[in-house]
Order: sequence, then structure tokens, then C-alpha cells
Amino acid sequence: MVFSSLFFIFVFLPLTLIIYYIAPFRYKNAALLLCSLIFYAWGEPVYVILMILNILFNYIMGLDIELNKMNRKRAKILLIFAVIINLSLLGFFKYYGFIISNINHIFSVDIPYKELGLPIGISFYTFQVLSYIIDVYKDKIKAQKNIITLGVYVTMFPQLIAGPIVQYSDIEFQLAQRRISAEKFGSGMKQFIIGLSKKVLFANNIGSVFDTLSAMNTDDMSVLTGWILCAAFTFQIYFDFSGYSDMALGLGRMLGFDFMPNFNYPYISQSASEFWRRWHISLGSWFRDYVYIPLGGNMVSTTKHIRNLMVVWMLTGFWHGASWNFVIWGLYYGIILTLEKYLILKRFEDRAPAALMHIYTMIIVMIGWVIFASSDMSQCFSILSVMFGFVSHPFADTIAMYYLTSNLILIGIMVCASTPIISRATEFFSERLPKTADRVMPVIYASMLIMCIAYLVNETYNPFLYFRF
Repeated sequence: MVFSSLFFIFVFLPLTLIIYYIAPFRYKNAALLLCSLIFYAWGEPVYVILMILNILFNYIMGLDIELNKMNRKRAKILLIFAVIINLSLLGFFKYYGFIISNINHIFSVDIPYKELGLPIGISFYTFQVLSYIIDVYKDKIKAQKNIITLGVYVTMFPQLIAGPIVQYSDIEFQLAQRRISAEKFGSGMKQFIIGLSKKVLFANNIGSVFDTLSAMNTDDMSVLTGWILCAAFTFQIYFDFSGYSDMALGLGRMLGFDFMPNFNYPYISQSASEFWRRWHISLGSWFRDYVYIPLGGNMVSTTKHIRNLMVVWMLTGFWHGASWNFVIWGLYYGIILTLEKYLILKRFEDRAPAALMHIYTMIIVMIGWVIFASSDMSQCFSILSVMFGFVSHPFADTIAMYYLTSNLILIGIMVCASTPIISRATEFFSERLPKTADRVMPVIYASMLIMCIAYLVNETYNPFLYFRF
């Protein structure tokens, strides 16, 4: 079940909100847990058992680690055991086929294996339970003694499928006490509509362009077609993922929760380092807190700092998927961020014009998206060769001009929506003309919702890119 489906909007969400709001506060977590398990079981009826067992296991491990906190050696053994079990589950379902296929290729053997269906959201909720277990060990939080409360943290449907990755310490208080109000509900609904519009009106439309062009043989592409292909995915993945995150934050607020923002206009960045402070913020925070800092962060020698960067980015790439292009994508950013830290930003950050740094950043990011989106490195190199004129293809052709002109308005709107221009204009309007804004803005949001519903009624193309991660 996806948020941008008519069934979710008109059936599941209204029923969930009714059950949740009529339940007394002491039963709200139980109601939310039940609805979240139904939400997950709707698409993963078998793997919901795995999730329940995962909750039970981590509940017991958290209590056991806290019980032995005075015996640090035993507590550490319990922590290592819990981390191994959680990562083993993730590794088995996500990387089993990848590992066996590479063994077969390297050693010229034929070990039979069956491709396993990936439990939806396992990469996200595994990182969440790891943050819980590790923070209990570090005495940053107390182990949760109510299994229903821990279950809500793991399974909460707004952020279960594709994040944001919510650390337990960030919502520990909210799980026990949270403010539920009409004002907060309205604010959450507004953010949900914004996210739905990003996904349905922008990501879906430009995504169909990407799918069409990516099916072309690169031998038939012009340089401009290659850049349109790359730009289409650049917009699609941003509006797809940030739209989902906005919907998750909006749904959370409707239920009384405040999750951390996951995006902060990453395409206005002036360096790759800044881009990753603005893109998928919760994932970056997780790797910073649980990998980068424990390795020593930047408080070590230059050699070890570079090692730390490369380890974090290799793991970041591998987290995204069981494919070498994701590993290479991660290492690509590890190299870029190392060069920025020790060479590029030191020499050019204060001297180069902001526009030039922005162009540099977007080129780096778009090359990264080609690596990320390609089915293999052969396709990646073919597309990059076309884009940068390494092969003798024409600069433009009729295909490129057709897709450019027919999507020009959409591209222009998406460029504006990728920046704070629209939100600042809305804030300015609300501050200068508050009474008019109170009448006009609800009409605008209602119109956006109607347009999204009209699109969903007539279209079948409605994927979520990050579901496969």
C-alpha cells in the first residue's frame, strides 16, 4: 500500500484516523500499532511475522542490555549479538542473492540460489532498531518496558516504508506523551497534500519521461537527450523521495508526532558536502552517529579521516542496494567529499562565484544519479559518454526537442519547487495579507488535492523509488 493510492487516501487513512482519535490516550499506541501492522501486512502478509519477531527480539535485548549495564563486558556481548542478528536478517534478505551470484562469477561455480522477496522497508526499520539497541547500551536512553510502545516505534506506518529513519531518542518522549490538536492535524494535512503533489504531479510525470528515454539504446541518443534523461531522473528521485518524506511528516503530525525533516532543498547546494547535509538528512545523521563518530570522525589523523569517509560512503552506497553500481556510487561520493575537504573547498569555496559552485555541484550530483540509476556500469558509462560528448553523436535531435518542449513548463515549475522560492512567497503572502491568506490558501490546497486525485483516477504509473531500498 502506498500513500499516493486512492485506497490509502479514501479507505485506510480515514479508518485509521477514526480508530486512533476515538481511542482513549492510553490506548492510542495500541491502536496505532494494530493499524500499522495491518498497513504492512497489506503488502507483506508473510513478512509481518518477521517484523513482530524482530520487535520481540529487540525488546528482550534492550531489557537484557539495561539489566546488565553494570557489567559492561556482558552488556557489550549482548549488544554485539543484537547487532549481528539484526544485520544478518537485513543481509540475508537484501544481499543473499548478490553474494552468491558474485561467488559463482568469481570462482566459476554454480551454487543454486533463489531470489528472495525483499521485505519492504527492512533497511529503514533495521537501522531504527539498531539505534534503539545501541543507545540503550550507551545509556543514552532507557530500555522500553512496554512492548506495545516499542512496537509503535518500529512499525509506525507513516515512516515505516521509506523513512525518515527516526532515532528512538528523538521521539522517546512523544511515544509516551504527545500533543494532539486540530491545529497540528491541519498543519499535518497541509504537509501531506504538499508531499502528495510532489509525488503525483511532479515525480510521476517526469518519471514517465525517464522510463521512456532510459529504454532507448544509447547509440540512438543525442547529447541533449542524454542530459534530458539525466535531468528527468534528477527531478524524479527528488520529488519522489522528498514527497514521500513530506507525506510521512504530515501523517506523523496528524497523529501527534513531530519527525525530523528529511530534505532541505538539496539542489540549491554549492558543494557536494552541503548537498549531503540537505539530502536524506536522517540517513546521514544515522551514519554520522553510529559509524563515522565511533570510527573517530574528523578528530583523527588525515589518513584515518579519509578512511572514515570512505568506509561511511561505501556503506551508504551498499545500504541502498545489492548491486555494484550502488557501491561505486557510494565510493564516488567518498572520493568527491574527500577532495572537497582537502582540496576543492579550501582553494575555491570563498573565491569562486556562488553560481559557479552551484553548477559544479549539480554536475557532480547528476553524474552520481547516472551511476545510481543505471542497471550496470556498462550502461552508466554509455550514458555519461553521450552526455559529455565522448562519442560522435549529434548535439540535439527531434526526440530531444520533443521531450524538451513538451515538458518545458513542468521542468520550469520543478526548478522553482526545488528551491525555497514558493515557500518564501507563501510565507510572505501569509504575513502581509493574513486574512486573505486564510481564505485563499485552503482553496489552493484543496485544488492541489483534487488535481492529485484526478491524476490517480486516470493514471496507473505510480511507483515509489525508495521502496526497493
